[in-house]
Amino acid sequence: MRLSLFLALLLGLATVGPAKADPLPFERGSWAKLSAAHAGQPTVIHFWGLTCAPCLVEMPQWAALKKARPDMRLVLVAADPVPQDPERLDATLARFGLDKAESWSFTDRFYERLRYEIDPAWAGELPRTVMIDRDGKATVLPGVADLAQVRQWLDAQSKSH
Repeated sequence: MRLSLFLALLLGLATVGPAKADPLPFERGSWAKLSAAHAGQPTVIHFWGLTCAPCLVEMPQWAALKKARPDMRLVLVAADPVPQDPERLDATLARFGLDKAESWSFTDRFYERLRYEIDPAWAGELPRTVMIDRDGKATVLPGVADLAQVRQWLDAQSKSH
């Protein structure tokens, strides 16, 4: 029994690969921390969820954009109305090639409070993208993002540098 448990653990560890940190917990005050950490740097913050079918459909497009534009500061925030298992979030991001991106996950069951801190007018629809320029001006793209618009924004940010 012990030997089989040991072998199962050993085999499980052998297939895991390098450890990836779980998404950071997005809780009260996290929006202020995230904003402060990226202040003065153009940043694309994409809100998505495991329970959001359009989010999952567009994730490969985000991965392709990140690959084409390594200069893009991309932050992914899993904003499901019910907190999700961090391992499942990691696995999903890895499946799409976004496991190296900075990621956060709503952990407070009172998710309305978290949304309110981000934008009092946000009703919680996903996906949602917020592009914040050097001066802190936010441009919101509700729904599935037009990545051509994101590319134009990135180009404008690099020119104003």
